[in-house]
Amino acid sequence: MADIIRRWGWRHLRSAPTAHIRHYKRGRLVHDGPGLSFWFRALTAALSEVPVDDRELTMAFHARTADFQDVTVQATVTYRISEPATAAARLDFSVDPDTGVWRAAPLEQLSTLLTETAQQHALDVLARTPLADALANGVASVRERISGGLAAEPRLSATGIAVEAVRVVAIRPEPEVERALRTPAREQIQQEADRATYERRAVAVERERAIAENELASRIELARREEQLVDQQGVNARREAEESAAADAVRAEAEAKRTVRLARAEAEAAREVGEARAQAQAAWLRVHAEVDAATLHALAVARLAENLPRVDSITLTPDVLTGLLAKLGQGGGDRP
Repeated sequence: MADIIRRWGWRHLRSAPTAHIRHYKRGRLVHDGPGLSFWFRALTAALSEVPVDDRELTMAFHARTADFQDVTVQATVTYRISEPATAAARLDFSVDPDTGVWRAAPLEQLSTLLTETAQQHALDVLARTPLADALANGVASVRERISGGLAAEPRLSATGIAVEAVRVVAIRPEPEVERALRTPAREQIQQEADRATYERRAVAVERERAIAENELASRIELARREEQLVDQQGVNARREAEESAAADAVRAEAEAKRTVRLARAEAEAAREVGEARAQAQAAWLRVHAEVDAATLHALAVARLAENLPRVDSITLTPDVLTGLLAKLGQGGGDRP
């Protein structure tokens, strides 16, 4: 929308670079072009503003396929007014000289024209296309048909409209039909998921079986090694017992030999001691045999004195002295 200000009965218009301004004064074109700025009088001026920028028109309409299924087409058309003078002559782009607002709704007319034209070509394509093909390949075919149809539409070229691009966003069936169409794919996906689950379980079972077999093999090997260990322990114990018995035998034999040697030594010592004692006794007897009786008596008394307990005092009575002297006298009388 152009900016218009008022000063002392005059009006000043300033437009944007994307707006084409046409100014007629008393039926004569005095200003024509985009981005203009000029003064004018409202009573003698006729103004029109034609946008020349690219515009996006979003549309959504219903169509029916060859198998009588309703679908919704979502598309976007990019267009621009390539001939502003032609468009201003065919559509009402006039603006109020006081406010700069369009008196009519030219862009709505263009939108209706483009939407109905695009819808006509899309319906023509979808009416000969089954639903499955329309959902699978319909976007490209509808886009090509709408692009060709709008480019060849004579009314658009006569109005000065140029279509820059056409985009078909989606072709969607009714919700119930869409759910029904999704069911086989979902079932197949579910079957694939179930198959993957079963395969994963089978792999898990196979791995568990392999693990169990490995554990069993390990236990068998462990039992075999334990058996070998027990056998080896028995052999070792038997060998240890044999070696211990042999050592005991050697020890007993050595002890017996030692005992025999000790007995022989003791017997030899006893024999020698006996011989020595016998010799000593014989010598003692031989000596005593050669000594007289008085000497023997004296030795006996001396030996007796050695063996008697300690006597601190002796009391001799006359009777004892008399008997002792008598015995001594008898003994002295027997001497030669």
